[in-house]
Amino acid sequence: MLTEQLSFFAEAGQSKGLPIELLDYSPGFFTQQESDHLLDKFINETPWKQTIQKMWDKEYPTPRLSTWYGDPGTDYSVAGKIANPWPWTDDLLMIKHKVEPFAGVKFNSVLLNYYRDGNDSVAWHSDRESVLGRNPIIASVSIGQVRSFDIRNKQDHSEKYSIRLEHGSFLLMKGGLQENWEHRIAKSIKPMRARINLTFRVVI
Repeated sequence: MLTEQLSFFAEAGQSKGLPIELLDYSPGFFTQQESDHLLDKFINETPWKQTIQKMWDKEYPTPRLSTWYGDPGTDYSVAGKIANPWPWTDDLLMIKHKVEPFAGVKFNSVLLNYYRDGNDSVAWHSDRESVLGRNPIIASVSIGQVRSFDIRNKQDHSEKYSIRLEHGSFLLMKGGLQENWEHRIAKSIKPMRARINLTFRVVI
């Protein structure tokens, strides 16, 4: 049912009791002017691609657009369709160099996801691909439309939280989150404008 796909969290404010040992959230990491500029550039200059997912022996277009950038040799697969990264742009390197001191990690790749409207989403999942190693640290930057980032405990789905990822915000997903928790960006029945999310990773 559609209602089961929608966010079950309030759209005003963050959930109380966020597990800060697993997540750090920083609104206003980039200024309004910087964020507006980056949103426009990424929408218009990124070589976006829509991948195909296979579920129950049927193929479906992924409900968002994606692109992979990184160092040479950091081949990566999303839904089995994205690999051979595009070379870093000046804007991506600027963002990378800004998030690395906060993450304590030197990233070698980044996945960009473009959510065009409220119909675009990503289902419950955890980033546990073998190429990311055990307990990966992932730095996430969001620009554009505010969307709720929902997390839930894999063993107890009643333990759940939500963060409103604001325009120009930074979210650090620490080691342990991917191992024991799932996350998603749910669909929305409310009108939604464009949003772009960048997740910086280390591909082994």
